Order: sequence, then C-alpha cells, then structure tokens
Amino acid sequence: MKKFYTSEGDDGTTGLLGEERVPKNHPRIQAVGAVDEASAALGLARAQAGNPDLNVLVKNIQEDLYQIMTLLVLVKPNPEKFPDLKKSQVLWLEEKIEQYGDVIEPPSGFILPGETVPSAAFGLARTIVRRAERSVIQLDEDGNLESETILSYLNRLSSLCFILELYTSDPNHPQAGKNS
Repeated sequence: MKKFYTSEGDDGTTGLLGEERVPKNHPRIQAVGAVDEASAALGLARAQAGNPDLNVLVKNIQEDLYQIMTLLVLVKPNPEKFPDLKKSQVLWLEEKIEQYGDVIEPPSGFILPGETVPSAAFGLARTIVRRAERSVIQLDEDGNLESETILSYLNRLSSLCFILELYTSDPNHPQAGKNS
C-alpha cells in the first residue's frame, strides 16, 4: 500500500525548500497556505464556469501560483533553478483584465457575490488572493521576500478575479459560463 504521509509534521513543523524546518504557523507557511487556497478556489471557479477560455486562463494562473509557492518556501534564492516570476506574467494579467473588462459593464456600487455559481467561486477566489497578498506583504516587511514581482502579480490577480466575478455573474451572457 502506498503511504501518503510522512509523519514528519506531527511535531507541528514543516520543511522549507532547503534544510530548514519551521512551525506550521510561520509567516512563510501562512503565505504559502493562502496562495494554495487561492489556487484551489480558482480551480473551483474553473470547474464551475465550464468555459474553455476561462479553463485555459485559470490553469495558467494556477501554474504561476505553484511557482509563487515554491519561491515563498526557498530558504535561499536560487534564480538558476527557481526563477522569479517574469514581469511579462504581470503584464499578461493586465491584458486579461482589459480583455474581460472590455465586455462587461462596471458596477455602479457594491456587488453581492453569488449571482451565479461561477461568479461566487471567482468572488471567493478574489478574497483568498487578497489574503495571500497580505501574507506576502508581511513577508516583505520582515525582509523575507526575494521576489520583485509576486506582490504585483497577486495584486493584479485579485483585480482579474473581480473582473471574472462580474463576467460570470450574468447567467444570460453567452460567455459567462454554463453553471448558473
């Protein structure tokens, strides 16, 4: 039988990428956990939307989030093996914000998440991405963030999640998603 656990974390610690172990509530682990939750929430949104274009978009974002998680747990930067996000990845998010934002009407006030199942999932993802951003800001303030782009990426990602929440909120919009 395959073993799907190591028991190494039974003492309340987890390993970083390197030799170091830290408590599971360490700020690095908090940040990684929030990014991991954001990826899972985006996966839920992707599954709910049922839109091929959104499927590809969100999968690409999830791959970027895995790169971010790796960078957050590095004990020492190793740009040859684990490169930072490229600025082009942030610019790509900006392009997607414009692409999807161009076909929706901006809200005139606050919105209530949940007009459709996909929009609710993107709303949840947006709030989790914001929490991840706050956790990474704490790492940066503590001098434990080596990346030049993670904060910008997460900031743009939360904006894109908001746009996708709006985009998928109209059950009559032909591209919004099938699961409303």
